[in-house]
Amino acid sequence: MFALLIFLSNFFKMGDAAGEITSSPNVPDSSKDSAGPDGVPDESFRTSRPDIVGSDVPDAPFPIKLSGPVQHGFGRGSKDLGCPTANLPDDSLPPMIDAGTGVYYGYAQVTPSGGTSSSLSDQDVCVLPMVMSFGWNPFYNNKRKTAEIHIMHEFKTDFYGYDMKAIVLGYIRQELRYTSREALIEDIEFDKRVALKSMARPGYEKYMTDPFFTV
Repeated sequence: MFALLIFLSNFFKMGDAAGEITSSPNVPDSSKDSAGPDGVPDESFRTSRPDIVGSDVPDAPFPIKLSGPVQHGFGRGSKDLGCPTANLPDDSLPPMIDAGTGVYYGYAQVTPSGGTSSSLSDQDVCVLPMVMSFGWNPFYNNKRKTAEIHIMHEFKTDFYGYDMKAIVLGYIRQELRYTSREALIEDIEFDKRVALKSMARPGYEKYMTDPFFTV
């Protein structure tokens, strides 16, 4: 199972609704200690981050299962941050409502729609570790809440319109208001390390073979 550590690449974008802070149940809300004048947490939170999160097995409300065709996003993950993301459609997001906005981790799988040809390799369609930003992204001032998933694997081709399934297993942190792109990228890399280390436990690894996925 430690083979999943080879899938490190680059990751996605983060943010929160201006003036609103929500966090996962079961995760202490430290945002009040690091919030700026508009109520959105600032970068002071970054100084005391753990490198592993969650208990030895997923706590409620996890696991959360999401699925839908991959949508075109804002096109900024690869261009600005060097980290491609796959967006799920809005109608697939209601299961995340109770968890609140933030950065999450789990597993995802991309497969071609039934009966269609595919340019994806056998490795591309495996169940792979992922990190997900769920929220508004104040760094880019988004006007709509999105779920942006970065699968930690280097795909040789895009997969817009393909089916994606994801199992969200835990919460990494609240969304932050970044003052620089460099700070955002630094936290993205840390988020990925936290995700991989947190999932390198039997209580999480077992979800790689969950019947929800096509295995």
